[in-house]
Amino acid sequence: GIWTESLGDSAVNLVIRAFTRTGDLWGAQTDLLRRIKERFDAEGISIPFPQRELRVVQGKLPD
Repeated sequence: GIWTESLGDSAVNLVIRAFTRTGDLWGAQTDLLRRIKERFDAEGISIPFPQRELRVVQGKLPD
């Protein structure tokens, strides 16, 4: 199943629950994430990265 877990500052956090044999876990997880990313790319969905704005104000500090 797939559902929305939360909304972040610059993300929609999803939970994806799939089942596989224990011995296939890492390969299945890697393949699933790769396919999701490829589909997002094909659909024009980008994954943003957190950004911060830093402003430098020059002047004398109070005593």
